[in-house]
Amino acid sequence: MGALPAGWRVIIISIVTYAPDLALLATVLDHLGRALRHASRLELPTEARLILVDNGPGTTWRQPLQQMLDAAALPARVDLLSGHGNIGYGAGHNLALQNRDSDYHLILNPDVLLEENALSEGLAFLTVYPDVGWVAPAAWDEAGRRQYLCKRYPTVLDLALRGFAPAWLRQRFQTRLDRYELRDCTGDAVFWDPPIASGCFMLCRQAALNRITGFSPDYFLYFEDFDLSLRLATVSRIVYVPTVRIVHFGGHAARKGIHHIGLFLRAAMLFFNRYGWRWW
Repeated sequence: MGALPAGWRVIIISIVTYAPDLALLATVLDHLGRALRHASRLELPTEARLILVDNGPGTTWRQPLQQMLDAAALPARVDLLSGHGNIGYGAGHNLALQNRDSDYHLILNPDVLLEENALSEGLAFLTVYPDVGWVAPAAWDEAGRRQYLCKRYPTVLDLALRGFAPAWLRQRFQTRLDRYELRDCTGDAVFWDPPIASGCFMLCRQAALNRITGFSPDYFLYFEDFDLSLRLATVSRIVYVPTVRIVHFGGHAARKGIHHIGLFLRAAMLFFNRYGWRWW
């Protein structure tokens, strides 16, 4: 990037796609543009850059993605990285994280809609609290149901209940699951140092990501955000900020078929082998 003027603040947004829903992605970019314009009016970032990482499949997505980026007219420099194949979620974001001289980095899923002031609220918080390395948002699904993205350290039972148990069984363990999802802590007030934060929206300080060298290359899909949470917490702080609000359309690995279940289980074993098994 070269030398920047004093007081110049740069944010990079990275989005990794794999066979994306193009209509939804267009809406995501529209909301991102509104959020960037809102933040720009407050001079929170003075420069923005979007890096869209095309993980395929194949090479046929490059043209429609480029056309979409051209049509979006975002208030940001836009780059499309394509042709490298499906290297995984974390590795895809690591391509964008090679730009290590920005101030902030937003890791964003291609199924997340930002409220207009979401970036402004998050960047303002990072400006006030220099010890914070990751702002986690308040989230809702497309039906308006609250999602709880911050978690306690998982147990095998917690993950099995959330991912695979029938509704009647989950209901019997609802108090336990509520505790796992930190529902008692992540309401309308700021909550400091959640052990885990989910990765659909990660507004991070670039310096903190640089210190831990981004995502671990060991995770292809799933648990890369859990791993990042634990590593980033060793160099900085994670904070849930309820005024940063998003709508998230994704999740539910167990509903995506046997291949995704296999990816989930492999990543879970890697995570627990690395950080310690807790069964219940």
